[in-house]
Formats: sequence, C-alpha cells, structure tokens
Amino acid sequence: MDSMWVDDDNIYRNVWSSDDVIPSDMELEEPINIEFLNSKNGANNAYWLFTRENPTHPQLIINGDVSTIRNSNYVANRPLMVVVHGWSGSVNSVLNTRITAAFLATTDVNVIVVDWQELAAANYVTAVAGVPSVGQHLGEFVNWLIENGGGVWDNVHLVGFSLGAHIVGNAGRTLDGRARRVTGLDPAGPLWHALLSSNALRATDGQYVEAIHTNVAAMGILNPIGDTDFYPNAGWHQPGCEDINQCSHSRAHALYASSILTDHFVGRRCINLTQALNNLCTGAALNMGNGNLNKTGYGIYGLSTSSVWPY
Repeated sequence: MDSMWVDDDNIYRNVWSSDDVIPSDMELEEPINIEFLNSKNGANNAYWLFTRENPTHPQLIINGDVSTIRNSNYVANRPLMVVVHGWSGSVNSVLNTRITAAFLATTDVNVIVVDWQELAAANYVTAVAGVPSVGQHLGEFVNWLIENGGGVWDNVHLVGFSLGAHIVGNAGRTLDGRARRVTGLDPAGPLWHALLSSNALRATDGQYVEAIHTNVAAMGILNPIGDTDFYPNAGWHQPGCEDINQCSHSRAHALYASSILTDHFVGRRCINLTQALNNLCTGAALNMGNGNLNKTGYGIYGLSTSSVWPY
C-alpha cells in the first residue's frame, strides 16, 4: 500500500471529493443487493494506521492479530483519531488525506483510516443497509485495539463523512458512548431524512457528538442530530461552489481539516433551526470543529465562511 498515499502540497486546496456522488431518484429506488451485502459487510473493513513516524505510508492493523499492533507505530498514550469515508469512497479519498495530515500537523496522535470501500462501491441503497454492520465492526475493532494496544476512552475521537458519519455513530453506540468525541461531517441525508432512522448518528453515540451540515438541501441531513449542530453558510450552498450539491457536501471535510489546523470558525447560537437555515444566529459563541478532546457544547449554531482555503 506504500504507493497509495500521495504527498501533495495542495491537499487542502478547494477541490471536492468523489465520495458520495449524489444518488438519483432511480438509484434511491433500487433494491438492496442482499447477496452482496452479506458478502461485503463490516467484516471486510480494513484499518490503516498513520502516525508522525509514518505520515504517508500506512500500516495495516488486523482485528484479532495483536502482532500487527506490536509491529506498528501505534503508541498507547497518544490520542486515537478514527476517520471514515462515505459512499463510493475508499482509503484514497481526499478527505482521508486532508484530515489525517491536519491531525498529524497539530498533535502527536494515532490516526486510523477505515476503508470500507468494497461495500461503499455497491448501489446507494445497499450501502445504506450496510452502515450498521460497518459501524458495529468498527466499534468492536476500536474496543479490541484499546484492550490490546492500550489507550483510554477520553483520548478517542471518531470522525465520519456522509454515510461515514452514520457509521461512526453506530461504532460509538457499539462502544456504549465511551468515545470522548464523535464528529459527523455533513451526515448523509437521502434515505435518512424522513424518520431519522434508528441507525443514524445521534447525540448518545459519544460523550460529545458534533455535526457539521453543509448541504442539507440535497446530500446532507437537515435535522440537528448531535449535542451540537453547526450550519455554516446556512447549511446549504457553500461559498465558491459552482456545483452546489457535490462541492458543498464535500466542503464539510475541508472545513473540518481547516478547523483542526486553525480553529478559527466561530459559530453563534441559534434560537431554532429556521434561524440557522437563514444564517441569522447571534447568540453565544462556540467554535466549530477542531481536534480538542475536551470540547463540550450544546445547541444549534450558524456562521459564515469564505470561498477559499482556509475558509
């Protein structure tokens, strides 16, 4: 896997990810491929470790094989950051590069990038159906890693983009909410909106759960679902995005990477969701994103950002 990770001075530039190409109405009506789902479930997850000793060449940690921990650069007393891509994504997705590089630039941490690309390559409906399994297996892996490699729950931060946001939610509840932080980056909306599925990310999935909503009109979920929900630029059309939906959706992970590096996004508390969707919030301040493991907060927040990095 050494060749998969590309050093790139422009990893934070204003580009959007191929993750979660917006599903068409026809795709949303496709049946679940049960045979595929049963063969490509969470048991197929791969877990890749990045540290400051190996920032661009990941080490594979195999669930159940303690030797893969011992032979890696995993260090028990470092914080553990877990990053999960969305539908049609993979370990090579730009969000993984962005967020991993940002974490390693600011803090000496272990970063686990979760690759569930085999199931993520299925039709959208099948991928949605596979979210609980992927999340459960991820939670079981993190528990195994802490038990066998060392670490403490107050140092664990789970981060997921789009369908990956619901995956880290399921992982968090598998861990009985012990992870210190869970962050959902524009949690997926299609097939999740109507009833707020019991499999969706929710506030009880970690000690502190935060969601950043950047495209609620199409690809992201509209409703507030965390302890704290941020709606930058009214949560819909992000500045500088000509492709309103895809670019705005992907802006969530770009904003999050920027927040890890700079922590300059100041949200203002909203009275209600309507106020957030009109970007009219003027209440108490709380910074959006960042990697602070001691962060706490509650409520709905709005803010404005710029059109180019670091936004």
